Amino acid sequence: MNIPVKNQPSPEVLCSNCKACCCRLEVMIISETGVPEEHIKRDSWGGETMLRLSDGWCSAMDRDTFMCTIYENRPWICREFEMGSYECKEERVEYGL
Repeated sequence: MNIPVKNQPSPEVLCSNCKACCCRLEVMIISETGVPEEHIKRDSWGGETMLRLSDGWCSAMDRDTFMCTIYENRPWICREFEMGSYECKEERVEYGL
């Protein structure tokens, strides 16, 4: 008998239930992938991160579909963050999913 454990990550993450929690994380741009300028935030030392809007979400995320509008040009970190990975599931727990 499987007894649910509080705050245990969901066992399966699919495009249909993803909710793009990772799009609230700070994403450093550490390699050239062609991220459009309007989605880049630069600090006073020249460091680059993905711009997040006042709602806390990445500026490149479509708020209606939870999909990336610059998917082909997304940062390296976004490419490495796999849907359903341990890190993904941990972020989902933080948002109660």
